[in-house]
Amino acid sequence: MSGPVSLGIDLGTSELKAILMDIDGNVLAHAGVRLSVSRRHDGWSEQAPQDWWHACLQALQQLRGHAAFARVACIGLSGQMHGAVLLGDDNRVLYPAILWDDSRAVLQAEQLGAEHAEVTGSLPMAGLTAPKLLWLQQHEPDVFNAIDCVLSPKDYLRLCLSGERISEMSDAAGTLWLDVAQREWFAPMLHTTGLTPAQMPRLVEGGSASACVTAVGLGLSPHVVIAGGGGDNPVAAVGIGAINAGDGFITLGTSAAIVAITDHAAGNPASAVHSFCHALPERWYTMGAMLAGASCLRWVTRLTGMPDEQTLLDQVQAQLPIEQGAPLSTPLFLPYLAGERTPHNDPLLRGGFLGLGHDCTPAMLGYAVMEGVGFGLLDAWRAVQSSGVEVKSFALVGGGARSAYWAQLLANILQREIYTLHGSELSACIGAAKLGFMAIGQGADLLAGGMPVKARYVPDVRQQPVLAVRYRKFQGLLAAAKALQD
Repeated sequence: MSGPVSLGIDLGTSELKAILMDIDGNVLAHAGVRLSVSRRHDGWSEQAPQDWWHACLQALQQLRGHAAFARVACIGLSGQMHGAVLLGDDNRVLYPAILWDDSRAVLQAEQLGAEHAEVTGSLPMAGLTAPKLLWLQQHEPDVFNAIDCVLSPKDYLRLCLSGERISEMSDAAGTLWLDVAQREWFAPMLHTTGLTPAQMPRLVEGGSASACVTAVGLGLSPHVVIAGGGGDNPVAAVGIGAINAGDGFITLGTSAAIVAITDHAAGNPASAVHSFCHALPERWYTMGAMLAGASCLRWVTRLTGMPDEQTLLDQVQAQLPIEQGAPLSTPLFLPYLAGERTPHNDPLLRGGFLGLGHDCTPAMLGYAVMEGVGFGLLDAWRAVQSSGVEVKSFALVGGGARSAYWAQLLANILQREIYTLHGSELSACIGAAKLGFMAIGQGADLLAGGMPVKARYVPDVRQQPVLAVRYRKFQGLLAAAKALQD
């Protein structure tokens, strides 16, 4: 074998993953390095950017033992969105990176208001980047005044690889500083947060060449081209082949999202629906986001003392078979363990069970959690539909896609076909590698190809009457949950 190889790197919140992929789309090797999150105060979520680079170096070291590493011709980058990496004029990191699930900037998001939401594609929310910088201006003025550039997380890896301060449209759209339709920095919103366009990185499209590797000691040629890359959701979309208007997918990982691809900017900021740039030119996506997804199942697994999630899922299937559905008397669950984004835009909202009794079992709680996340996605989907988009079937990706029970339950709740994919756990890495090939003018046919379908789940119409009643009850609990914040 002598063809080019693309190195796809995905910087997640809990793990950095990397793959080697050939021009035919075959994953030749993969590596992963775990990451930890610092929570210095309630509601804070931070990581040290230097730790990302060290994790990247460890992943590259794992891959260097593979013969294909010598053929790496390009790199694609994917990463967690909305984080704020603050650099001084010497590229020194000034402050820990404030992550997507950090809620310290609630008041600052309110201060920014909705004046520019139609241009930026989203309402100001604590998790997005701009309110975090306003918080820093008000609470850490010395740090704020020293800022020479603000980068998104995966763009810090590009800086370490190449020495270049560059971002691309999809991550830039998640900052609130981009004119999403025009795909350029929006000076009025930058000025509102005390910044200027000069403090922003240069922008390229996700499949464009952005820089070349200059870092030494990596075993990579200085001719290796780094693609623009993108945020994790749009790059995962590239990986699974969700690139055309009408395509849709659901990510069910630590957080959750329901996404519809569009050929124009189409959001509904009033319902906390995002309109972001895709990682491909002349494409956008409309998204409803949940701050807690499959993490809710991990939480209830620990809560019930189960050894692992699969054991709990087995008990759910045994006691509440998916073919029969759950009785109306089964407890309900509000999935707001980390607050909520779409459609409620309330990072301080908290979750809970209702309808518990002496007869409740761990299986009943496990079912309630999966159903509650499904109902949260239905809330988000209805908000997404209000922007005028439609999707007939959804690919399901992320850790939650491993559960056939959950996939069928989502099909029943959303009344849409759900399908899972082979290899979707690496979708962001694969999408990044595809963008890498684009940056060297190759791999155009890889874009059209998605991933092989693992299983399809069609809605069970027999479940609709009970689920409809339970969903109405679920919706009625929101007021009580909000009342508990006071």
